[in-house]
This record gives sequence, C-alpha cells and structure tokens, in this order.
Amino acid sequence: MASPNHFDYIIIGNGLAGLQLSLQLSKDPFFDNKQIALIDKSNKDVNDKTWCFWEKGSGKWDDIIYKNWKNANFYSSKKTLELTLNPYNYKMIRSIDFYKKTKEELSQKNNFHFIINDVLKVTENELVTVTTKNISYTASHVFDSRINSNYFVEKDNYTRINQHFKGWIINTETDEFNPDVFTMMDYRLKDGDQTTFMYVLPFSNKKALIEFTYFTPNIVENKRYDCFLKQYISEKLKIEKYTILEIETGNIPMTNFPFHKYSTKQITKIGTAGGWVKGSTGYSFKHTEKKVELIIKNLKLNQNPSKGLINKKHTFYDAVFLKVLRDENDRGEWIFEQFYSKNSIETMFKFLDEASSLTEEIKIMSSLFSFSFIKAFFKTLRF
Repeated sequence: MASPNHFDYIIIGNGLAGLQLSLQLSKDPFFDNKQIALIDKSNKDVNDKTWCFWEKGSGKWDDIIYKNWKNANFYSSKKTLELTLNPYNYKMIRSIDFYKKTKEELSQKNNFHFIINDVLKVTENELVTVTTKNISYTASHVFDSRINSNYFVEKDNYTRINQHFKGWIINTETDEFNPDVFTMMDYRLKDGDQTTFMYVLPFSNKKALIEFTYFTPNIVENKRYDCFLKQYISEKLKIEKYTILEIETGNIPMTNFPFHKYSTKQITKIGTAGGWVKGSTGYSFKHTEKKVELIIKNLKLNQNPSKGLINKKHTFYDAVFLKVLRDENDRGEWIFEQFYSKNSIETMFKFLDEASSLTEEIKIMSSLFSFSFIKAFFKTLRF
C-alpha cells in the first residue's frame, strides 16, 4: 500500500507557475492517475499582485480578465507616442481571481492535494524528500518555485536589476481617466538619472492603478515611492481629490542569472526560480504558459521536464540589455523611446514573446544601435 505522504509530483509554491502547472496537469487525462500535492504556507486568499500580458484575440484566461486595452500611450521627456495595439489586446488579471479559479477547478479533482505548510528543505535520493515544519513528504519528481540561495550571494558576473514598484489604486470624485487607453511608460517624472517611470492602468473614468516603477540595481525607502506618486497625481494628472483604495508593491528580478542550472533529473525549478521571468522586462504570465505547455509535453514523452525550457538566443539578448541598464542606468528612457518609436507593435511584442524572426531581431537591434549596446554586446559575448 502506498504511503499517504508519497506523491508522484509535488509542486512547491502556489503562485503563478505552480498553479498554472497544476491546472494544465489536471486538464490532461494522461495525469489522471497521478497523485499530485501542492505545498504552500499561504492559502492564497488575498489579492497580492496584478498580472498583465498581451495576446491576439481571445485566450484561455478571458473568463477572469479584469480589464483589457487596445490602445496605450508612451511618454518620454521629449515626445508622446500613441500606440494602437491591434491585433493585440493588453490584458490584466487580479491575482485573487486567478487563485480562486485555479483552486476551484483543482478542488474538483480527487488526485490533487493542497497542503498548507512551510517547506524547510528538499533532498534527493532514490526519491525526493520534501521536509516541512512538522512532516516529510516524498515524490518521484518535485517542481520547486523557491529561488536558490546563490542568487542572493551576488559574488559572480551576472547582472541583477530590481524592477521594484509601488502602486495605488485610486478613486476620484470626478471623471479623470480614459478607460480605453493605458500608459505603458511615462518618463516625465523621474528619480534623478535612473530608469524610473510611471505606469497607469485606468479601470473606469474614476478608478485607476497608478504605479511608480524603478529598473535599478538598488532599492529605495517606501516613502520615496509615495513622494513620486503624490507628485505625479497632482502635477501630471492634475487630480486634487482622490481616495486610495488598495496598495500594491513588488520587486521582480531582472537578471541573466542561470536559475535553470539548479534543475536536476528529479527537481525542476519553476517560475522566477526557473528563470521564467523575462529578463529584460519582468513579464512572466505568458512565458509561464509556454513553459508549462513544454513541461507537460516532456512528461508525456518521459523526458526531463526541464528540457528545452530556456531560449539561449533570447537569454543572450536579455543579458546585453541588462548590462546596458546596469552600467548606464540613465539610458533607460532613451532605450525604451527608441524601442517604441522605431518598431511596430507586432515586431516588438513578437520579440518580447521570443517568437521573432532573425529579420525582426535585426530590426529591433538596429533601432537600439549605440556605443552602449556595442560595448555590452562584446562584454556579454566574452562572458
């Protein structure tokens, strides 16, 4: 008789990667006889983040899309760009809606088991042992979303940029927003010579998420974000009376650190811990979807689940970009102005989706041609 503490697969972490993977496993009859445990210290019952992504037409998450946009604005200190996203839609999902949907669907499957506990360590022998605070579990394979501690050592040659931010969801007394147009980046208010910008997602005429974002190696005190948020709302949006409904904060690693190298035959690193966050942008939702599809395919072919998860060419492109951003952080506004003004939406989004052709990649690189990128290119090549 099988041990009640043994599973075919254990998924550590019920975040974006863990729950997307679980949901896709549950939808495929191939895995109906597999016992699968999801371990997380949280019940995932609060709205702790927002995910945005672009895609053409309808998609598998449309039933929980909170808002979508077909038009965007980009502001630099020198110009304003009005972007028509067609044939794409820019879609937003609230994490609480994602958690609710995935947990409800998984609860209908009797081979999925939610375990609320804190994982202390994972060890490999004939089976993988997952040790929690008060009990140990075993599995044939573990999908682990915990970031390897070596990432935090920082005594290596990899580039680390923090995409850190604070956002307010505000409600105004009068109509102040155009809910059909969001602001991708607004560089008109910056924190010194650093890559900082405002990001605005309007939900209605009176409600919007206003977020101040840094792409910097360092982080700042909490009050620094508040200062810029207040100034932007007052000076750029010209809004005097508003109520803060919700606050959102986060820090997303933008890096070329080789997270994927910490995967083994028995343990597959997933999510941020697997290098699934796009290094040059911090976007992860659609990248996660693609990685999950590949893992499912690998499992069904009895291959290593992590096979083919990393696109080496685009990892190199990201490394070049990150090196420029680290060494010349004041260049961020120029880089993104060039990117958005000299390329079509389709070319840009295909490039960021790692689905571009060589011709499209050359066009992107030509638009960013500068001594900064030439230096970074050869430094990255040597590394």
